[in-house]
Amino acid sequence: MDNLSTGGREAPQSWSTPLAAVAALGVGAAALAAAAVATTGDPAGRALIGLAALAALALAAVQRPKLSVDGDVLRIRTLRGTRDHGRDDVLSLRLVPYPRLGRRVPMLEMDVTDGDDERLVIFGRWDLGADPRAVFDTLELQGWVDAGWSQRD
Repeated sequence: MDNLSTGGREAPQSWSTPLAAVAALGVGAAALAAAAVATTGDPAGRALIGLAALAALALAAVQRPKLSVDGDVLRIRTLRGTRDHGRDDVLSLRLVPYPRLGRRVPMLEMDVTDGDDERLVIFGRWDLGADPRAVFDTLELQGWVDAGWSQRD
């Protein structure tokens, strides 16, 4: 691999939910907001529909990018914000097949430390916009997967 253009280090990479899915979530949020405005005579229902619109909008806002890697920094974006993790913060990284609709679907699981807490983060195809196996392979090539604690099922 030629790393001359990046100064000898890997180019930053990111994975996120497909743009069409994020757009659909945004359209759904707009439809819920319109329904909340149009609802009359039911203040509780209006408030619940409005909260659902805000939740859908918040979900759409944090979908891109979900996971990115730039050299020695792994960034994970969630509803709680973006967290940066160094190589020492990643405790394990593995592919785990989960049963979904009668078949086994690969999911990328990471155990990371977040301050004093340990967190389990799970990414599927819709989170990453790519096959989790391909993301795992990329992270392995960049040295994020230690042979002593990683596993590929």
